[in-house]
Amino acid sequence: MIRIVSRFIVLLLVLACAAGCKNSSSGRDSDGTQQEDLAAQSIEIVPARSTLSIDQYRQLQLVAGYPDGTSHDVTEHAQWASSDDSVASVGNSAGNKGVIQDHSLGTATISATYEGLTGYAEVSVIEGDQDPMGDDAQTIMLHHSTGGRIWSGGVPARFSEYNSRHGSSYSIIEQPFPKSAPYGWNNYPYDYWNIWVDNAGDDPYLQEPTLEMLTQDYDVIVWKHCYPVSDIQPDTGSPSISSSTKKIENYMLQYEALKDKMREFPQTRFIVWTGAALVQAATTEDKGIRARAFFEWVKNEWDEPGDNIYVWDFFELETEGGLYLKDEYAQSPTDSHPNSTFSARAAEYLCNRIIDVIEGRGDAGSLTGM
Repeated sequence: MIRIVSRFIVLLLVLACAAGCKNSSSGRDSDGTQQEDLAAQSIEIVPARSTLSIDQYRQLQLVAGYPDGTSHDVTEHAQWASSDDSVASVGNSAGNKGVIQDHSLGTATISATYEGLTGYAEVSVIEGDQDPMGDDAQTIMLHHSTGGRIWSGGVPARFSEYNSRHGSSYSIIEQPFPKSAPYGWNNYPYDYWNIWVDNAGDDPYLQEPTLEMLTQDYDVIVWKHCYPVSDIQPDTGSPSISSSTKKIENYMLQYEALKDKMREFPQTRFIVWTGAALVQAATTEDKGIRARAFFEWVKNEWDEPGDNIYVWDFFELETEGGLYLKDEYAQSPTDSHPNSTFSARAAEYLCNRIIDVIEGRGDAGSLTGM
């Protein structure tokens, strides 16, 4: 156990040394408003890199930045082109602009030109790495308030759009987990371990469904933690799997047990979010370092290729390499819930990630869904 926990010492020291370095990014507004008085001074294709399979489409977005600090979606006003239409062609007609369409294995550069400025994005087309699930795969998303914001950002609509384009009938529903009573409004590593491992079985635990129950009804189970998961205390060197104290040493034991449990259901695929981040005003640098260290471990060591467990790197989307939820993505500088603009972007990336997993690209696809 000491060996497992000790692997964090070097990572924590490196992160501590780098903590002063911050990434900056302008906020984006996708309301499509036209600028009447100002010319665009920058443009950006979002996402800048995409990985998709031969039969998967993706909508790219062009965002223009203006001297007054605003940014707007100008996708429909740009001219789109591909460096290699045989690998990835891109829509350039009204209502279809920026949509990656017919494609084959390889890499292509997509360009978009607006007001004399040109932005670029890279698209890589790959084969799936696992067998695809059925066209009627059913997904459940277990969440609390942060997840609810992402769900409301457009998850059901994006699934419907994908189904209409591809003739599939994938379904997705959401469910708060755990409910506020009688278990309590807690969904941290201890709570998943407590309900799904320590109290596993065919009957609910304090009215919460176990994995034995959920796997009977759903092909894909998506689960996550809300932002208090990042309020991590220092390790003491005495880890306990049955402790609800938020420490890396406890989290690691609980995650290892959860991995073993999920592998008991090989016909079900699981997608685990890296945890939601806290805004800088609601935490400390040391806690931010510990949060990043734990979620780096989740995606780089805990997650293993070839099994039925996959990661969606939500923490990276929120922090962009930093320690905190970026203020421009937050409800406010003191509120760690994501705002509506960021939630809409994240909903698209989550849907991309879920569909990658359903269609057999879980290990080869992007962890962020970009």
